[in-house]
Amino acid sequence: MNDKYDIIVVGGGHAGIEASLASARMGLKTLLISLNFNNVANMPCNPSIGGSAKGIVVREIDALGGEMAKSADDRYMQMKMLNRGKGPGVWALRSQNDRALYRKIMQDKIVKQSNLTYLDGAVTALIHDENRCLGVILKDGSSFYAKATILALGTYANSEILVGLTRHEGGPDGEKTVKEISSSLKEMGLEIIRLKTGTPPRIKRSSIDFSKAKIELGSDEPLAFSYETNKFIPINEQYPCYLIYTNDKTHEIVRNHLHETALYSGNVKGIGPRYCPSIEAKIVQFPKHERHQLFLEPEGHDLTSIYLQGFATSMCKEVQVDMVHSLPGLENAEILKYAYAIEYDALSPLELKKTLETKKYDGLYIAGQIAGTSGYEEAAALGLMAGINASLKIKGLKPFILRRDEAYIGVMIDDLVTKGISEPYRLLSSRAEYRLLLRHDNADTRLSEYGHQLGLISDERYSHFKNEEAKIAKAYDFLSKIHFGPKDNWINDYLEQLNYEKLNHGVNALELIRREGVSLIKIIEQIPYISSLELDSISVVKLEVKIKYEGYLKKQEHDAIKLKKLESVTLPYDLDYSNIDGLALEAREKLAKIRPLSIAQASRISGINPSDINTLLIYLKKRG
Repeated sequence: MNDKYDIIVVGGGHAGIEASLASARMGLKTLLISLNFNNVANMPCNPSIGGSAKGIVVREIDALGGEMAKSADDRYMQMKMLNRGKGPGVWALRSQNDRALYRKIMQDKIVKQSNLTYLDGAVTALIHDENRCLGVILKDGSSFYAKATILALGTYANSEILVGLTRHEGGPDGEKTVKEISSSLKEMGLEIIRLKTGTPPRIKRSSIDFSKAKIELGSDEPLAFSYETNKFIPINEQYPCYLIYTNDKTHEIVRNHLHETALYSGNVKGIGPRYCPSIEAKIVQFPKHERHQLFLEPEGHDLTSIYLQGFATSMCKEVQVDMVHSLPGLENAEILKYAYAIEYDALSPLELKKTLETKKYDGLYIAGQIAGTSGYEEAAALGLMAGINASLKIKGLKPFILRRDEAYIGVMIDDLVTKGISEPYRLLSSRAEYRLLLRHDNADTRLSEYGHQLGLISDERYSHFKNEEAKIAKAYDFLSKIHFGPKDNWINDYLEQLNYEKLNHGVNALELIRREGVSLIKIIEQIPYISSLELDSISVVKLEVKIKYEGYLKKQEHDAIKLKKLESVTLPYDLDYSNIDGLALEAREKLAKIRPLSIAQASRISGINPSDINTLLIYLKKRG
């Protein structure tokens, strides 16, 4: 077979889905190849979307025209806003989803998408010449050619399942591994690294005594990842999760059997995620902690299976049973599926450009966990960006690169390609130096313009977005011009309720709203003009954050402008760093390997000192 496509996407996980949908919607003839259509969009680990920082990424995916947010909003089991007690820079949504239903929703979208063809198959090698990727070869010997190929293999590349002291070939959820592709990538001279992740056991719901657990409900407010979602599931129709803790008995069992676990027996070769460790790693690394929290989370509306979040392990099955039975409410629990660790091959992200195209081979893009990330959300974001950039390159248009002050997606890609990884990369709010600018509420403000320009956001949706932005501006302008005083009885009554003194002189509305505890919605309900604007709930949040945090926002915006100026000082991709006098040896080696696009990116490379940056600036100035 010698079929020709514009883009081939390999892998039907969260990265592959977003990549293939994006390229097809941008008008490119796309082929999506995966091992088994029934497992496309599978959630082999936690059946949830979002979380700290990750929830904001899902909003960004939506603002750019991706699909994850809409599918997560469709018949979710629970929706919750995290970090409400903290500032708006760390607010983030998290949904509990039905594994089977989420998978079906995504599969339906793939089947119905024009320009997109699906094929079951195992890709074993890439077709390439010295500097270009031309297509793929399947295990059955068939070949497919394309102008661009996106590898989104997840954790399936040369993967092995580890339970206790045993090790065998296999992918997540008992699927097959794709062993040969790693050899093809190595033969092409690409750097392969070995990573590890894991998953906890699943418990039969009817065997759990939930009276010994603390109930954890969702949020009782209209919440959604997608800006287009207008149907919300009321709190009384959502499903609860439950909180329990490990105890001395659990810890004793783990310590007594450490020599039997893959992690501490020497059976593990790959590097696992620091921010999502196994329970045995937690107990060893934090010996003074008397307990560790665990969550009992439903995996589907049928309520037969419970996911034991926080209890990932690679212990042998017999020990897993004892560990589970040591937990409160799980004394008689039945394990439906045992926990395991999985090792897999990934590509060093230092092999990638910011477009996610490999530096050595034109037309070869890498996205998702094979690029060194962990988590569904990170994978989906990389898949979307790879699909967009592959499409733009084929069309002869300039690449789409997000700055660190524009999106968490920009932070993640810059971190990956500039610093590389020593473990699976997970997004954290602490990684973003401009996190007050990269908020949950304003992802559409930051990114909808791009989504529309790329053709991934419809004219209708874009028009609605612009209309809401205009209403926010009108409301802010009106509030900046009005004052409240002693004769405004309703405002003085409200201030008294909040334990403030009544006004004895005129106060600007913005100044009043900035007071701690004062609610914007309470104020604008009494102002007919603003009420007539009919701001939606997200717009009200945007306006309140803009008013209350204006000083902090202006400072971060000022800092971001400085960054933008440094980003505009570009470095030629083919610059010969070995011939630049004054650069330290380590700087020459790292700059040559990473090939930063700007002075700002160069300054973020580990081992690059301010003196090296000054040397580069002097060199660029001499070159004009």
